[in-house]
Amino acid sequence: MAASTVTETHLPGFKLLKRGKVRDIYDLGQELLIVATDRISTFDVVMPTPIPEKGAVLTSLSRFWFEKTEKLCPNHLSRKTVGDVVKDSESRKMLKERAMVVQKTEPLPVEAVVRGYLSGSGWKEYQETGALCGIKLPRGLRESEALPEPIFTPSTKAEIGIHDENIAFAAVEKLLGKKRAKEVRDKALAIYQFAADYAKARGIIVADTKFEFGLKDGKLLVIDEMLTPDSSRFWPAESYRPGGPQPSFDKQFVRDYLIGIGWNKIPPAPELPDDIVRKTTKKYLQAQRILMGES
Repeated sequence: MAASTVTETHLPGFKLLKRGKVRDIYDLGQELLIVATDRISTFDVVMPTPIPEKGAVLTSLSRFWFEKTEKLCPNHLSRKTVGDVVKDSESRKMLKERAMVVQKTEPLPVEAVVRGYLSGSGWKEYQETGALCGIKLPRGLRESEALPEPIFTPSTKAEIGIHDENIAFAAVEKLLGKKRAKEVRDKALAIYQFAADYAKARGIIVADTKFEFGLKDGKLLVIDEMLTPDSSRFWPAESYRPGGPQPSFDKQFVRDYLIGIGWNKIPPAPELPDDIVRKTTKKYLQAQRILMGES
């Protein structure tokens, strides 16, 4: 695992298409080069302090899950490697573990969120309404409790500094059409169930996760990242106790720190102290090691 920290990339000879919250995206013509930096965003705000090794973890885990789930839903991975498209030796060294070459798609304008447990914004909405994205849930559920079955709880896609908003499935049908909305929901639920079963057998509960989908030649592909500590809540199964927040292997640790110091979730974000940064890197690496079986 590369130990260097990358907060922003500048690749000579490549056209930068977009800097997202975490990823720098370069246009290769028919394909894209996606670079996962060590930036971290919480509450849709990019922190000024990077998390070393984070981008490499996100890339390796995404590639791992893309390959594990391609029979459930095709993905945007290209057969080309970073070495096929980046010839500069210094750039290749920097990108080796944190970049992917992917097919271009037309991204769909929804976050495909699947929840197996009641946590985060889902717990808050349930407390207020007894429902989640228009889905009525049983009374008396506790924070972090397992839902009767995993549910599809889509949200809007937020730009930097704007919060995602949960939406009902009917809103997804309006955006995508009924047939495509159902396909997205069914694929997201199938991938989640497969991953949740796989992870639980290895000691991690996937409490919830979000997927992004895109279209290529009318075909639905899962894109961006998949089942990483940035896009999911990973809880250690051995310490799971419903009724409150859970220890985690994900960026909830950073969110909890920021809530604890009273940050108002409005930019600019505060610097993260060294111990929070070190512990966050450790959590991301733990998740990778447990799920992929790597040291």
